[in-house]
Order: sequence, then structure tokens, then C-alpha cells
Amino acid sequence: MTSIRLRLLKWLIAPILLINLAGGALTYTLAWAPANAIAVSAQQRDQLRQATLRAMLLLELVLTVTSVGLVWFSVSSGLRPLNRLRSVLNALDGDDLQPIAVEDLPYELEPVVLAFNGLLDKVGDGARARQDFLANVAHQLRTPLAGLQTQLEWLGARHAEPETAHSVRLMLSATERMIRQTNQLLALARAEPNHFERTRLEPVALNVLVEDAIQSFVNQATLKSIDLGFDLQPAMIHGDRFLLRDLIDNLIDNAIRYTPAGGAVTVSVRADGVGGLLTVEDSGPGIPATQREQVFNRYVRLDDKTHGSGLGLAIVRDIAVVHAAKLTITDAAGAQGALFSVYFR
Repeated sequence: MTSIRLRLLKWLIAPILLINLAGGALTYTLAWAPANAIAVSAQQRDQLRQATLRAMLLLELVLTVTSVGLVWFSVSSGLRPLNRLRSVLNALDGDDLQPIAVEDLPYELEPVVLAFNGLLDKVGDGARARQDFLANVAHQLRTPLAGLQTQLEWLGARHAEPETAHSVRLMLSATERMIRQTNQLLALARAEPNHFERTRLEPVALNVLVEDAIQSFVNQATLKSIDLGFDLQPAMIHGDRFLLRDLIDNLIDNAIRYTPAGGAVTVSVRADGVGGLLTVEDSGPGIPATQREQVFNRYVRLDDKTHGSGLGLAIVRDIAVVHAAKLTITDAAGAQGALFSVYFR
């Protein structure tokens, strides 16, 4: 373990002392040289003194420049561990709560890093507590909301009066949004990277999983006159089938929501090397290149006219991360719409 103090002593104080001693000895020699001169006139002695003065000034200038350069180098060398630590902190992702390694750090920085790691542990405990609370609340809400939806559907089937039917439709719409947001909260809790255990990964037929998921969106697409197509080729990957279903559902739901009536959404699966490739293409407004990273943040919505919580793509990102998959957004064919691609390895 190195020390900033020892580094500064090594590269700064000792060399400066040596330079000053050498400069002092040389200055002493130059200053006394005229006095020891023999058989010189007063004019020659004055000329010699002037030459000595010029030499001393030049020497002081050289020593000053050398000292400044040495101090600059020494301080930069001493502070290099701080710069490395700053780079490590700047490189951390907002969701990365892993402790910072203290190996090869000067012992003056070790207490700072240990304190920061302690803070990360507290933040992680708080995040886990919030995620557990979120999952528990979502679990508790799903059953009564499903029951409420069933009762409203029963009520709507038996009361055809215009006012009653209109009220039932409004309540059903609100209940469906609540159920969707509850499911998203539960998916968000399940996809939390800090909670995920890679032992849950198992061989999954991605094409079969997507085929099952598409069926639940046929009615939603039909209501908007959207052509929901698919091209599903066999592809085996390793993953958590529950999380993968959440990823697929959110991608398809997002595409249908942002595609105008009469548009098209195409879902494709194919083998890609040792993994698989899932793509969801829509004919919606698309996403500008400057905002494609932003849409994966929680609660970000680019279109306020479309209902949603802004969690869908954040859930997709988290699930892709825990599966070590690459998630990209590009323009759809013809530069109309968006193409979401998930590469599983």
C-alpha cells in the first residue's frame, strides 16, 4: 500500500534539497572566483563581477524553472490515486451498488473509500427494502383488482342502459390501467439487478415464449386496426421465463400503444450464433436518436397523449441487463417507426 505523503517526500522534498545544495555550492564558487583572481585590474574585476552576476541570475532562473517543473510533476504523481478514484466513481452506473475495491489505494484514501462503501451498503439495503415493499404491494393488489374487473364485466353484461354501460366502461378502463401498472410494478421488482440470481436461468425456447405472449395482444391490436404479425424461427436461449415474458409483453404493448390506428407491428425471433435475436418493429412515430437512451429511464414518456406509467422500457432494460443481453433501438424499415432488438448470448 502506497502513501501520498511518502510519494511527495520521495519526488519533491529530497530532489529539491539536492538541487538547492548543488546550486548553493556553485553560487559560492562563482561568487568567490573574482576575489581569488590574481593580477587583474579594477576594470577587469568589475567585468568579472558582472559576468558572475549574470551567471548567478541565469542559474537562479534555471533552478526556479526546474523546481516548478519538479513540484508540478511531484504533485501530479501524488494526486494520481485521487484521479483514478474519481474515474472509478464517474464510471459507476446509477444502479451499481457494488463496493469499491480498496486494494492498491494509498492508506490516506482507504478510510474515504470504506466510508463510501458503507454508504453504498446502506443505499443497497434501502433499495432492497423498497423493492420488497413494491413486490408485496403489487402481489396484494393483483387479486382484488382482478376480482373487481370480473365484477365490472359481469355488471356490464347485465345492464345495457346507456348511462350504466358508459359508467361501467369507464370503470373497466380505469381498472385495466391499474392492473397493467400493478403488473409493471411487480415486473420491476422481479427484474431488479441486485435481486436477480443467475441460478434461475434455464434453457428457454424464445420462439414459443413469444408465440404465447402474442396471443394476449391480438384483441388490443384488433381494436386499433393494427396488423400484428410475427415471424418466429426456433431459437434457444438461457433465461428466466417469467422475466422474459415480462420483457416480451412490455415491448409488444409499447409498440401497439405508440402505433397509430391502421399501422403495423411485427415481432420476429431467429437464432443468432449461440443465442437468439428478438425484434419488435412498429410503424409509429419512432424515437429520435438523441432520446433513445433516455427512454429506458424510469417514468420517462416521450408522448403525453398516450396512457402509460413510463416503466415499460425501464423494465425491458433491467431484464436485458440481468440476462447479459444487448438492447438497441434503431429506425424501422423505411425510417418510419422504431425497431427494438434484443440480442441474447
